[in-house]
Amino acid sequence: MTEPDAPRPFRVLPAVTPDNEHFWLGGAVGELRMLRCQTCGWWIHPPTPVCPIDLTRDIRPEVLSGRGTVHSFTVNWQPWYPNLDPPYVVAVVELAEQENLRLTTNLVGAEIDDWVIGAPVRVTFEEYDGVWLPFFEPDPDGSADIIPASAAIDAAVNPTPRRSAPSLPSGERAAVISGVGQSQIGRRIYRDPLELTVDACLAAIDDAGLTRADIDGLSTYPGNMGNPPGFSGAGITEIHDALRLNLNWFAGGIELPGQLGSVVNAIAAVSAGLCNHVLCFRTVWEASAQGDQGRASVTSGGGGGSFKATGFMQWTLPFGAPSASNWIGMMAARHFHEFGTTREQLAQIALNARRNAAKNPNAIYRDPMTLDDYLSVRMVSTPLCLYDCDVPADGSTAVIVSRADTAPDLRKTPVAVEAVGSALHGRPSWDQFDDLTTMAVRDAGAMMWSRTDLTPADVDVAELYDGFSFIALAWLEALGFCGHGEACPFLEGGANIAPDGVIPLNTHGGQLSAGRLHGYGFLHEACTQLWGEGGERQVVRAGGRRPEVAVAAAGGGPLAASLLLTRR
Repeated sequence: MTEPDAPRPFRVLPAVTPDNEHFWLGGAVGELRMLRCQTCGWWIHPPTPVCPIDLTRDIRPEVLSGRGTVHSFTVNWQPWYPNLDPPYVVAVVELAEQENLRLTTNLVGAEIDDWVIGAPVRVTFEEYDGVWLPFFEPDPDGSADIIPASAAIDAAVNPTPRRSAPSLPSGERAAVISGVGQSQIGRRIYRDPLELTVDACLAAIDDAGLTRADIDGLSTYPGNMGNPPGFSGAGITEIHDALRLNLNWFAGGIELPGQLGSVVNAIAAVSAGLCNHVLCFRTVWEASAQGDQGRASVTSGGGGGSFKATGFMQWTLPFGAPSASNWIGMMAARHFHEFGTTREQLAQIALNARRNAAKNPNAIYRDPMTLDDYLSVRMVSTPLCLYDCDVPADGSTAVIVSRADTAPDLRKTPVAVEAVGSALHGRPSWDQFDDLTTMAVRDAGAMMWSRTDLTPADVDVAELYDGFSFIALAWLEALGFCGHGEACPFLEGGANIAPDGVIPLNTHGGQLSAGRLHGYGFLHEACTQLWGEGGERQVVRAGGRRPEVAVAAAGGGPLAASLLLTRR
């Protein structure tokens, strides 16, 4: 991968353990190895101690052919690590031995512009400090035929549950959103993130017409965590203590169906009668944490030293793919390949967000943006450019989830929770998910609509996660505002997603222009629109009516949750 006299690129290396050494050390003898079930023959990656097909533990490493096809790829233009200079190609390769058996890697041995999805490739190895990284180069012997899964195997991978999800009435209708609040929002405001969190929480409590004494539940995402810097501003314990709350229920953590999973948890707790009013919050201070050094300054493993990648990151960091921009870039590229999506069509999500942000006094970027601006800005990870990526920000958002029967005690008519979607029926993986063009948003959206008699045609505003513009596109399809693969014509020109269009999208500017408040900002805006408090950006539907139904959705990749909200 390097010229003979060139310095070796920096690589974040995995922590080699007895569980993964077959993969990371096999290159020493030129072998690509993965675990295989000795009973049914199923290949398993990443490693697990049990076969997911027949649950046998008789699994052991075997040698693969090392041949496959490029399932998707992205050209990374962002300098994440010192001495790993862009551009370089990050890819998901599907191996010949089994349908959907994939790995993240780098493509080498050809010019960047020569790579195409579907290209046949073969493995080649490069050694770094005793670890053998599998890269892939063009296969001169032609295509590799992927062995399809048998019907029996497919049934085992996707079993039919004995009991379907509960039908109406849905339990979530016992919950309402009674108040919302936000702190100061900005770029590099260098304020204590706990102070920002307190500001948002007190604002939400006041908005609901409640007092601290009324709050008996607390929920957050992702909980208190130090890395990556700025990703978490406060955890349950800090707010519990700062506000001296008396709690009957609380929960905080990262293993949830996306950022709004913490709100779904609160809805479930209230509906189960565990508490009356749950204060939910999400705080970020990523802009201040990065300072003027950019995102590379807070990239995992960027400090070098003794850091070794573990968990999911061991399969991506060694290949210079530390960012969701790389992972989502490959998902977008697959959508472009399958459905003919263009950058001009994808641009409409960013352009629409900027137009809406111009009417939001709290948005970070409000200056006009043209299609030429979008097409000429620097690329980050193809097909995503800078304006396809959300804006790191500092700020906190809080919402109050209350029991519906407390409505008489509230300051204003609450927003009703009609239905939630939190399902994940595919693999919890960024590169192993069965359909990269849909991600987990497919399952969350389907679950939400299964729990209501309302339809996409009833929705007046859609506040959909746009950490990257392609995620908002995927949500539009998953929620039925257009069919799967039909976002291309739907987005053409941007009229359908404008404030006066078929489905007004991200009316506050989304994270692309208003700032990365990481999910909660969409729920805040959905409630703001339903309460008619949007000011200059307030949506007015046909006949002059205020929005009555809204969707708030957050997450991408293997994480997603959505809320259908109404004015009852």
